[in-house]
Amino acid sequence: MLNLRCSILLIISLLWLTTVGQLSEKNYKIYSVSLGKEVSLNEIIDDMSHHDVLFFGEEHNDSVGHYLEKTIFEMLFQKFNSNLCLSMEMFERDVQPVMNEYLKGYIREKNFNKDARIWGNYRDYKPMIEFAKTNKLDVVCANAPSRYTNLAGRRGQPALMELPKESKRFFAPLPYDTATGNYYEKLWEMSGHAPVAASDTAKTIAPVMSMGGFNLIMAQSLWDATMAYSIVEYKKQNKSKKIMQVNGRFHSDEGFAVVTQLKKYNSKIKPLVISTGSDDSFPTIDWSQFKTLGDYIIITDPTVPRTYKE
Repeated sequence: MLNLRCSILLIISLLWLTTVGQLSEKNYKIYSVSLGKEVSLNEIIDDMSHHDVLFFGEEHNDSVGHYLEKTIFEMLFQKFNSNLCLSMEMFERDVQPVMNEYLKGYIREKNFNKDARIWGNYRDYKPMIEFAKTNKLDVVCANAPSRYTNLAGRRGQPALMELPKESKRFFAPLPYDTATGNYYEKLWEMSGHAPVAASDTAKTIAPVMSMGGFNLIMAQSLWDATMAYSIVEYKKQNKSKKIMQVNGRFHSDEGFAVVTQLKKYNSKIKPLVISTGSDDSFPTIDWSQFKTLGDYIIITDPTVPRTYKE
């Protein structure tokens, strides 16, 4: 039984590698909202000369999206060389020392995989980590540890305030702002509820959703605020560096979430937002349906196999 399972996993891995190796510009289209037309990756890279942080909003299992983020990261390196940093939702702030040790070659990959608490689909992100390691680029572990977002959802910011000082280093400073407006409504839709009046900020307690008493607004806002704070904190110490932030598209689409939090922490930092995802209309795309999602919209080929099934 074990041998059969190993064989299946090997076949899946080989199919995935074959798929990735065959991807090209035929599997995606890029639209520039400011120019109002389809463009190439080069336009995005050139545009980064006028911005500080590139948000790449992905669908976590989109093969083409992962191909693109790796390609864009490499192209940014060609343009900006060592003045480049990778920031990721996929790693939490308390594993930053582990990330640094791996990038500098002190620890083995198997130790890194275990101690960095890599995602189940880490193979999708590994090429970027290895590229950063090879080229001596920093990687920011931007996210809040899930134990704290869970605590925020269950008991709110007062519970976070009770934590010892050393624990508070791993998430955004308290109190943090919580979601408002259209993003607030999107979170309510995620919970299966109709939107309600949104007046939640750090000064008022967001209403508890009927999700076993779990407050999604509080948890998600800590997630977003921490990623934004991690970027700002790094940028403060590395003023000349460009940052590529990789996160799920929900965290940056429409300039919401992390992008909004980033502006609250430092309004002088200039973000550039890419929203990436597949659509059945590909390759004949009505861009008017997507142009509110970011500065650049990338629609990927839905016929390309996903890296895993949701």
